[in-house]
Amino acid sequence: MNPETTLILLTFFVAMTAVSFVAQAVAMTRLARTTKEMKERVEAFLPKAEKLIQSAESTIAESRVQIAEITGRANEILAMTQTQLIRVDDLLADASARAKVHMDRAEIVLENTLNRVNDTVNSVHGTILRPIREITGIAAGVKAAVGHLLKGAPANVAQVTTDEEMFI
Repeated sequence: MNPETTLILLTFFVAMTAVSFVAQAVAMTRLARTTKEMKERVEAFLPKAEKLIQSAESTIAESRVQIAEITGRANEILAMTQTQLIRVDDLLADASARAKVHMDRAEIVLENTLNRVNDTVNSVHGTILRPIREITGIAAGVKAAVGHLLKGAPANVAQVTTDEEMFI
């Protein structure tokens, strides 16, 4: 290769390197400008973000206090509810036991009353109705006797036979 060609080639490659460096410098300048704009935007946004973070932290702190209060109250309510449920359970058990005792007593009283009513009915049948039946039977017999005496002797044999058949 000839020295002139080599020199031209070297000059060409040096020129290309120079153009490349210029292109890189332009890219770096644009990158620096963009970075500066981003920095300005972030710096403008940073106070807002800090306020938001502070607000969030204070809200979380207040919420923790309120949640602690609510949890405490809920635990108190649960404890009171449990105590009341135990009392209600004891009261229901006592009422149930008393109701059972009263039901047993009522059953005994009802059975005793029914036995007395039965005894009274039997007594009425024995002391009042039996003599009334006996008196009714005697009265029917007296009536038949008086009726027979007042009628006199039967006029025909057929009448006597009919009366006897009715009697039997």
